Amino acid sequence: MQNHFELFHLPQRFAIETEALDKAYREVQSRVHPDKFTNATDTEKRVAMQWATRANEAYQTLKSPFKRAAYLCELNGIDLQTESNTAMPREFLMQQMEWREALDDAKAARDIDALENLETDLRAVRKAELEQIGKLLDAKDFEAAAKGVRQLMFLEKFGNEVHSVFEKLES
Repeated sequence: MQNHFELFHLPQRFAIETEALDKAYREVQSRVHPDKFTNATDTEKRVAMQWATRANEAYQTLKSPFKRAAYLCELNGIDLQTESNTAMPREFLMQQMEWREALDDAKAARDIDALENLETDLRAVRKAELEQIGKLLDAKDFEAAAKGVRQLMFLEKFGNEVHSVFEKLES
């Protein structure tokens, strides 16, 4: 079975051109879209729907830098051990604790400015982490990249928590 990169005829690396991905996705979707199979047999319709679903999943994976990084690790035989391996560098854990305190304080004080500052910091750290992971992946150092992906998972989750607090304060 083709991997997501092969499905879209893209090189199997972290750095991808978004425009090329979008164009490849549209081409695949245009070939398998269920609307093209209105007069087809039930089997042909089901196969078209499966391909359309697969194309959507592949596109969502490759479009997201975090999901793309995790996928590349997995394609190269690296088990991310997301449930069992939670070991993180001490500095990273300290940063997490500081951010959690800042989030709790901002939430309690209903301080939108503090939340925005926290989100800005988080975005900068996330961007730097993604750049580092991308370099490691494209250099084929999948073990080191996997460590970064695990850290990025924490950053993604925390970013979602910050966003959730924003929504609650703004409603």
